Amino acid sequence: MRLALAAITLLLTACVSAPVTDPARLPAGVWELDSEHTSVTWQVRHLGLSWYTARFDGVRASLQFDPANPEAAELTAIVDAASVSTGDPDFDQTLRGRGWLDAARHPEIVFVSNRIVVTGERAGEVHGLLTLKGVTHPVIMETEFYGGVFNPLIQRNMLGFRGYFEIDRTQFNVGRLPGNFIGDTVRLSIEAEFVARD
Repeated sequence: MRLALAAITLLLTACVSAPVTDPARLPAGVWELDSEHTSVTWQVRHLGLSWYTARFDGVRASLQFDPANPEAAELTAIVDAASVSTGDPDFDQTLRGRGWLDAARHPEIVFVSNRIVVTGERAGEVHGLLTLKGVTHPVIMETEFYGGVFNPLIQRNMLGFRGYFEIDRTQFNVGRLPGNFIGDTVRLSIEAEFVARD
């Protein structure tokens, strides 16, 4: 059994080519987020001593992409506010509360793009609107395109990206502690894989 699994693993490894990093060589269409291979982490300054790091576990997104016109791409991402995860269940419950994310009344954190700017061979800016706790503000997400590849395990094409942006939590009425306890700047970092929709 182990020998058979090893043989299958070697065969699949041989079938996976290096990612294609030229968007013009990738197929157009609609891509759905592969949540199993995606992470959304956030950081906030704690007492000026460290960047406290946690994550959101529930996220979904869709991407409309045409390699002939990458600046016309459209991205919509939705994060489940109640999926905030710090490793401390009691603190998670506090963050879900009204003083912080207010997940019961505002269950979704939504980002919708409205403009894409290509800034480099594999870099770009995704301009859009972020709605958090019922408040909407424009944000700019810096992106790095990792490339695309055919995944033989699922028989689908896939894309990979990194995204990064910062927000001021006070603009979204998140948190009651002043900046000398918890910093106002929140860093958000996304590692995302998308799967071509059938």
